[in-house]
Amino acid sequence: MAVPKRRSSKSRSRTRRAHNQVKPVQLAYCPQCGTPVPTHVACPNCGYYQGRTVIETED
Repeated sequence: MAVPKRRSSKSRSRTRRAHNQVKPVQLAYCPQCGTPVPTHVACPNCGYYQGRTVIETED
C-alpha cells in the first residue's frame, strides 16, 4: 500500500483545499411575483415555474 514518504506541509494542503470553500446560493428573481428564489426551483410564494403555475398556494 502506498504511504507518503514525507509529511505534507500546511501550505501545500491548504493550497489544495483552496477551491473547497462553500459558495453562496445562486438566487434568481421570480418573474411572476419578484421574490428571490433559488434557480431551478418552483417559487414557494406563488408556485410559478417555467412559465406556468405548478404548485397551488393559499393566496
